Amino acid sequence: MTEQTKPAPSLIRDADLKQELVRHQRRNLAPRMYELEVQLLIEEQAKRDDAKAIRSAELEAMSRGARRRAKSKDALEVGGQREDLRHIHSVLALCGLPYSRQPIEEREYRSKQGNMRLIVNAGELLSPEGEFVKQPLPYGSRARLLLLHLCSEAIRQQSPTINIDDSLTAFIKKMGFDANGGPRGNLTAFKQQVNALAACKMTIGTFDERGGRAKTVNTAPFASLDVWFPTNPDQQMLWPSTITFSREFYDTLAKHALPVNVHAIRAFSDSPRKIDIYYWLSHRSYSLTEPIAISWASLKEQFGEGHFVTSGKTGGYTRDRDFRAKFKEELAHICEVFPKLPVSVTETGIRLKPADSDVLSIPAKRSTKKA
Repeated sequence: MTEQTKPAPSLIRDADLKQELVRHQRRNLAPRMYELEVQLLIEEQAKRDDAKAIRSAELEAMSRGARRRAKSKDALEVGGQREDLRHIHSVLALCGLPYSRQPIEEREYRSKQGNMRLIVNAGELLSPEGEFVKQPLPYGSRARLLLLHLCSEAIRQQSPTINIDDSLTAFIKKMGFDANGGPRGNLTAFKQQVNALAACKMTIGTFDERGGRAKTVNTAPFASLDVWFPTNPDQQMLWPSTITFSREFYDTLAKHALPVNVHAIRAFSDSPRKIDIYYWLSHRSYSLTEPIAISWASLKEQFGEGHFVTSGKTGGYTRDRDFRAKFKEELAHICEVFPKLPVSVTETGIRLKPADSDVLSIPAKRSTKKA
C-alpha cells in the first residue's frame, strides 16, 4: 500500500475495536500484516455503522411509544448490568398508586395485592404565604418514577438521608421526558407529584394468615422535604441537596426492595399501568417455583384500580371485556421488551412460569458464600 492508501486507524471508533487495535500495535507485527489487521477493524466498524444507520431509520419510522420500547429492548439485549439496577418499595410497586388524577376532595386511596395492603392519604403543605394548602393524591407514572428514583438512591447510598441531583430538570431528562415548561409541561407535572408525595401519609401492611401475624406501619415517605415551587412553570426549580426518608419507611424499604431494570422503566414511562404490570411480573415470575394461572377477575381487581374512600368509588373499567382488551395490549408491549418472559394469555386469564434474572435483565444476586 502507498502512503495515500494506508488504512487510517482514526476511522475505528468503537471501544472494543480500539482495544483490538491497541493489541495489534503491541504485537510488533510486520507493517503489511499490521495494515491488514487495521483494515479488517475498519471494515467491521463500517458494518456496524451501516447497521446503526438502518436501525436508526427503523426507529424513526415508529410511533413514539414503539420507539421507546424498541430502544429499551436494544439496551436490555446486553443483559442485566449492575449500573442499570434500580429499587422500589415492593408494597408500593405491587399495590400501586392511583392511575389518574383525582379531585382535590378525594383524600384517601386503598389498594391491595396478595398479602400486602396500602392506604394513601392526601396531605397539606405550607405555602410561602403561611397558609396550609391541600395537595392531591399522588398518581400516574411521574409519581411512580419519582418514588423509584428516590428509593433507588436510598438503597444505593444505604442511608435514609440521600444526596440527590441538583435540579428536577436533570432527573426528568434521565427518565426520557422532555424538560418543557408551561402549564401542561413536564416540569409542572413533576413538581405537582413531588408536592403530593411530600404531603401524603401512607399505611403499609403485610400479613401471614398461616402464621397468624400481621404488621402495619403508619408513615409519611419523607421525614422532611423542603418543597414549594415557583408559580412560573418555566422558572428553574432546585431540589434541596438532601432528602430524608422517615425512619419507618426506610426500614420497610430496606426489607422489601424490589429490583428492576431502569431501561424497562423508561420503556413504560408513558403508562402507569404498564409500570405496575412490569413490577408485578418481575416480582411473581422471579419468585415462582412452578407455573401458576391467574384469573381475569384477579387481574382486574389488581390492575383495574383501587378504592377511593372519600367518594366510595372504585376506579377502572366497568366492562370486563374492555379491561381484558387493554390488559392484553399492555402485556404485549411488555413482551416486546422482554420477549423471553414466560407468560401467555388464556381464555380464563394468564399463565405465568418461573423466570430467572437473565429473562428480566436483572443482575443475579452476588454470592455470599466463601470460595
